[in-house]
Amino acid sequence: MENKDLIISSSPHIRSNETVSSVMRDVIIALLPATIASIYYFRAGAAINIVSGVVGAVLAEYVIQKLMKKPITIKDLSAVVTGLLLAFNVPASAPWWLTFVGAVFAIVIAKQLFGGLGHNFVNPALIARAMLLASWPVLMTSWTLPYTKSPDMVSTATPLAFIKNAASEGVVRADLMDMFLGNIPGTIGETSAILLILGGIYLMYRGVITYVIPVTYIATVAVLTYAFSGFDSSMILYNIFGGGLMLGAFFMATDYATSPMTVKGQVIYAFGCGLLTSVIRYYGGYPEGVSYSILLMNVATPLIERQVRPRVFGEVNKK
Repeated sequence: MENKDLIISSSPHIRSNETVSSVMRDVIIALLPATIASIYYFRAGAAINIVSGVVGAVLAEYVIQKLMKKPITIKDLSAVVTGLLLAFNVPASAPWWLTFVGAVFAIVIAKQLFGGLGHNFVNPALIARAMLLASWPVLMTSWTLPYTKSPDMVSTATPLAFIKNAASEGVVRADLMDMFLGNIPGTIGETSAILLILGGIYLMYRGVITYVIPVTYIATVAVLTYAFSGFDSSMILYNIFGGGLMLGAFFMATDYATSPMTVKGQVIYAFGCGLLTSVIRYYGGYPEGVSYSILLMNVATPLIERQVRPRVFGEVNKK
């Protein structure tokens, strides 16, 4: 007699309705408030670079997949997310072609040449930012004031420059409320800490990410900042809201392909990101350390995974 309750199938046996496109759509929705705020604060400069990054990434993915005779996957929205995140990592004063070149590099070199989505060993947007910073350092560090502070887009320094003893050079310590709302000079993605936090909460609510990496990362920066600043508690919020910490913690360090899968591995990974970020900010030669810290921990992810690999059920130790 046939038993209709018994279904035999191959793995995986745990299935989900989530798809790549649904996950990427949630990321775009989470970034939308900060995107709108960036255009409000930096006007045309932000809008042009956002469009340039997205168009460059999607076009590059289409062309390279055509040339390599691979299935076209631009509809999964992963290229859109990469282009948007890259645009968030350049200043609003950057020329459109700079972001376009970075987007092409991110997709072709960092993503497709390694096998496509899920096979990249570093975050494509971050490695593209590092390439742009090494190739055009002046353009990548030409910060301008938000339109709300100066309609003429006056060149200035970012809040994190204050940490590098730049106060003696005339850099004024930024107001915490401005940093919280995003009314500060910096990259397009440093627009608003509160909106990036809300976007991160949305991703956690949707189950796209968990709290482990963002909370561990931010908490590590908070504790080390307190220690490195001579136990000055006011510098904790200054470091948390300043720079790209919120963008990195919620949207970049949590990248599926480049972060550990186990909870223990994620804690180690996020702690490393926080440690490197704080060390670079206080003792390195560059005011910001989020991008490089995440990239370095991306490279360390396979080693972390090897050390925290779960024990197979029934396995015995070799004598």
